[in-house]
Amino acid sequence: MTATLGTTSTTKTPDLGPAVELVSKEEGHRQPLAPEFVSAEDFSPLEVAYDFGRVRREDIEAGPKNIWRYKKLLPVPSNVEEIPNTEPGATRLIQADRLAKALGVKKVWVKDDTGNPTHSFKDRVVAVALAAAREFGFDVLACPSTGNLANAVAAAAARAGWRSVVLIPKTLERAKILTTAVYDGDLIAVDGNYDDVNRLATQLAAEQESWAFVNVNVRPYYSEGSKTLAFEVAEQLGWRLPSQIVVPIASGSQLTKVDKGFREFGQLGLVDETPYKVFGAQATGCSPVSTAFRAGHDVVQPVKPDTIARSLAIGNPADGPYVLDVVNRTGGAIEDVTDEEVVEGIRLLARTEGIFTETAGGVTVATAKKLIETGKLNPDEEIVLLITGDGLKTLDAVEDKIGPKATVSASADAVREALGI
Repeated sequence: MTATLGTTSTTKTPDLGPAVELVSKEEGHRQPLAPEFVSAEDFSPLEVAYDFGRVRREDIEAGPKNIWRYKKLLPVPSNVEEIPNTEPGATRLIQADRLAKALGVKKVWVKDDTGNPTHSFKDRVVAVALAAAREFGFDVLACPSTGNLANAVAAAAARAGWRSVVLIPKTLERAKILTTAVYDGDLIAVDGNYDDVNRLATQLAAEQESWAFVNVNVRPYYSEGSKTLAFEVAEQLGWRLPSQIVVPIASGSQLTKVDKGFREFGQLGLVDETPYKVFGAQATGCSPVSTAFRAGHDVVQPVKPDTIARSLAIGNPADGPYVLDVVNRTGGAIEDVTDEEVVEGIRLLARTEGIFTETAGGVTVATAKKLIETGKLNPDEEIVLLITGDGLKTLDAVEDKIGPKATVSASADAVREALGI
């Protein structure tokens, strides 16, 4: 299905920086920049094609301390940083030595994206989507969401002075509902899972001409925001690519765009084009891409999600086949982990590095552990883990597993006794 808009969105030529056209992922059909997400020629997803020109390290380093330092590599206006936005990005990359020791590997880096404005990587993709949507003449920012995107869309719309319409499964974690509702947009809970909500959003995107559904009708632009994770990792590593990187899989877009970001940096001469391996992480209760990889298939069969990792609970991932392509091309692998392993992944990262991640991050850490134990991740080469959301959003995942070591009376003797000292 191709979603198009009325004449209100085509009254001016959009300023999308280096973006020149859209191209279909299957057969390479090209078409003008527009708020469309599926090729009418081969019915495959559309993505943005560019004419970058010359991009230098020093130009990037002179830019703002957010994702707009990479604006010459994104489909956004040339003055994007001057327009009110949430200014995401520039999150820390930490050398996680204690985690590396616990995992029995030489070196681990953690890309901690919990430091974004609404505490997940979704602020990156939404900022790019909003910038593009403005150029196309939209005035409502909308999305179907498993939680983090809901937060990011509601916050970005509030900052921009736009109306927001956010659709979520009614079973979403309470914390994510509250941290979306606080921005006072139109939050609608739907009786169904994420795939039901996504189908509803696709229908509405075709009907509501002024609504920009960030991950539907402006999806080609939105998804490009994930490249900034790759750009930052490479820049923070001293302008080089990592040997191995582990990425959580929901729709699969983030993993494919991290790969695209690495390749673009290499093609532009910003880094040496050294080999790297991309690994994917899923929860066993929603692991269609992992299942396909293990079976050697190039088609992903939809599943019904049943996992505590709700931000990854997309049973019919749009970019699943392209994830398989990336992982196979780079020599990586895809694994999945149980809910119990997810919780242990959360706790392992917290106790070793002081980072409290949501369930998606628990999936990433636990999957990395499993990949190391099965010999798929090389323990002698560095590993980058993408931690994409804050643990305060998924407290229900750990609330029955942790708590005070003891409850004592208000005396030093009682404390000493409890501590055994």
